[in-house]
Amino acid sequence: MPNTQQTATLYSGGATGSEAAFGAAAELHGLEEVTFSFAGHEPERQRGLRLLSDEDLALRDVSVQYVTRLMGRSYPSHSDEANFRALIQSICWQVISGQEVFVVGEILPDKTVRGGTGWGAEFAKLCDKPLFVFDQQRQGWFRWESADWSAVRNPIISKARFTGTGTRSLTEAGAQAIGELFSRSFR
Repeated sequence: MPNTQQTATLYSGGATGSEAAFGAAAELHGLEEVTFSFAGHEPERQRGLRLLSDEDLALRDVSVQYVTRLMGRSYPSHSDEANFRALIQSICWQVISGQEVFVVGEILPDKTVRGGTGWGAEFAKLCDKPLFVFDQQRQGWFRWESADWSAVRNPIISKARFTGTGTRSLTEAGAQAIGELFSRSFR
C-alpha cells in the first residue's frame, strides 16, 4: 500500500464509466488525480486535467495498424484514424505514468480485454506493469501472470502511482469492485 493517501496518484482518462468511477473513488479517498486528455476530447472528469499537446502525443506515437494487428481487431476507418490515434496515445500516457494498472472490462477468449480498454491492458503487458482486470462478466478480479490470467481475490493498490481505466459500460458489479478496491487499499 502507498505510504499515505496524500502520496498516491491515480492516472486515468476521465471518460464516462469506469474511468469516471476510478476518479470519483480517488477524490473520495483524498488521492491526487491526473486526467489525460487532448484537443477535441471531452472527458467526464476534469479534476487534475492534463491536456496533452501534439508534441506530448507524438512522444507516445503508436501505429493504428500495429494496434490492429496486435489486438486482432478492426478499428476506425481513415476518417477517424487521427482521433483514434490520439486516444491510444493518451492511453499510453496513462499506462506509462502508473506503476500498476487496474482495468474494468471483459477478458476475451484470446486473452485480450474487450474494446478500446483492451489496448490499455495490452500496453500494460508490453510494459511489464502489474495488471489487474475486473471482469464484469465473471464478476471477479484477474491478474496477468506472464502468459495467462489468474484469478485473484481482493487485490489492493500497492503502488503510489497507479492507472485506472476501463469500459464506458460500467455495471453495478464493476462500480462496486472499484469502490471496494479503494476501500481495501486506503483505510
